[in-house]
Amino acid sequence: MANWEGINEFVAVVEAQNFTLAAKRLGMSTAQVSRQVAKLENRLSTKLLNRTTRVVAVTDSGETFYRHCKPILEELSAAEKVVTDLQAKPTGKLKMTAPVTYGERVIAPIVNDISAAHPDLEIHLSLTNQVVDLIHDGYDLAIRLGELEDSSLIARRLSSRAWHLAASPTYLEKQGTPHSLSELPNHQCILGTSGNWKFNRNGKTEIVRVKPRLRCNSGVALIDAALKNLGIIQLPDYYIRPYLESGELIELLPNQQIAREGIWALYPPTRHLSPKIRMVIDSLVSGISKIH
Repeated sequence: MANWEGINEFVAVVEAQNFTLAAKRLGMSTAQVSRQVAKLENRLSTKLLNRTTRVVAVTDSGETFYRHCKPILEELSAAEKVVTDLQAKPTGKLKMTAPVTYGERVIAPIVNDISAAHPDLEIHLSLTNQVVDLIHDGYDLAIRLGELEDSSLIARRLSSRAWHLAASPTYLEKQGTPHSLSELPNHQCILGTSGNWKFNRNGKTEIVRVKPRLRCNSGVALIDAALKNLGIIQLPDYYIRPYLESGELIELLPNQQIAREGIWALYPPTRHLSPKIRMVIDSLVSGISKIH
C-alpha cells in the first residue's frame, strides 16, 4: 500500500519554496510541515530538500519525486471534485444552442422539463441554423445534426435521425410512383438548401441530382408544398413522420434511404464535465429516446 504521509507537505514546500508559506497554504503549523517532510525523507532514505535559513532548494531526488507526485495529487483532487459534483445541485446559467425546427419540436420541450425540475438552473436556449462558435460566443452546449466537422469540441451522441423520401398520394396518382433512383430526375422535386439528394445503394452513398420545381430553406414550407401535391421531398423524420403515419404523405424508396445520422451534444473540452452540463445531456438522451 502506498504511504501518502508527508507528500502534500513536500509538494507544497517545493511550490512555495518556503516552509512557512507552505504551512499557511495547508493550514498547518510550520513545525508540523517540517516534521512531515522529515518523516518522508526518512522513509525514502533520501534527502529531498536542502534547507538553509533563507532558501529551500530541491535536490535532484526531490525534483524527480516532485514530478511524479504532483500529477498524482492533481488526479486525487480531481477525483474528489467529480464525486462532490455528483452530489451537487445544478445551479447557475447554462447557455446552449440548437437548430431551429429540431430545437422547437424536440429540444425545447425537454429543456422546459429540465427547467421545471431544477428551478435554480437558468437555461438560455438559442435556436438558430447558423453554426455558432461555442468558445468565442460563450456557449456551454450545442446540439448538432448529421455529420460533424473535425473540431476540438467534445461530442456525445444523443440519438440519430432517419431521412425519408415522400410525396402525396394525389401527386403519385398523377405523376406515377418512382421505383428506382434513375426515375427521380424525371419527377417534380421540392428541394431545400442542397441541390442534391443522398441515397444508399448497395451500402454506398449515391448522390442524385434532381431539377427542383421549388426550393426553400424551410422544412416546414417543403412539407406544405408536398401536401399541396407539388412534388417529392426528402426530409428528416422529425419533420415528416406525422404525415407518413397519417397517410397524407407516402414514403418512396425506403430501402435506399441513407443510413441514420447522428444527433450530437457538443461542448468545449474540459477536464471534468460540470454537473449541470452532464445533467442536461443525460436528460436530453433520456427525453429523445422517448420520442424516437
